Amino acid sequence: MAIYLVTGANRGIGLEYCRQLQQRGETVIAVCRQSSADLKALDIQIETGVDVTSDHSIANLVRHLAGQPIDVLINNAAIVERVTLDNLDFDSLRRQFEVNAIGPLRVTQALLPNLQSGSKVILMTSRMGSIGDNTSGSSYGYRMSKVALCMAGKSLSHDLKPKGIAVAILHPGLVQTRMTQFNPQGITPEQSVQGLLARIDQLELNHTGTFWHANGEVLPW
Repeated sequence: MAIYLVTGANRGIGLEYCRQLQQRGETVIAVCRQSSADLKALDIQIETGVDVTSDHSIANLVRHLAGQPIDVLINNAAIVERVTLDNLDFDSLRRQFEVNAIGPLRVTQALLPNLQSGSKVILMTSRMGSIGDNTSGSSYGYRMSKVALCMAGKSLSHDLKPKGIAVAILHPGLVQTRMTQFNPQGITPEQSVQGLLARIDQLELNHTGTFWHANGEVLPW
């Protein structure tokens, strides 16, 4: 049994992570701003009121988890806001950077005392954060923030390797969640998380810092 912490745990992929991890007998710490009925029904540890953009909020989380070891830290909390060239909303760009790129780095740095050799850090990014795979443009805030997150993950993989901590940068696939407006062409959260957990289970130091699709494909930067 391992101890997993999942941010953005109240719905979508985060909720499905918590559900599948609990089903296989892991200890789960669900972190979110507000809980949900579905999350409460899992009967796991829930830490609410946590905003990944707030130093004060993360400091409170650190105090609550003092001395609590974490085997796998899954940085899942994210937002998407549609920003096009015809409608460049710079406040939205900043907001997406704060949540999607800076937030996971803030959480990881703050919880380093809870990690140990053999722990894993997971950054949930997106194929839209691949420069080489960008064939359609637009989505400026989301794409740019996810590129930044990929770079943060690569740097973390180098900085944490001497500590025995491996890092995975993961794309969940196109998933039917509220974030994608339940795109009918997407896979279900259950299917996505099954693949994601397979990548996490297989993660070792010899391929730390790799950008993976949930299906096992290595993605271009």
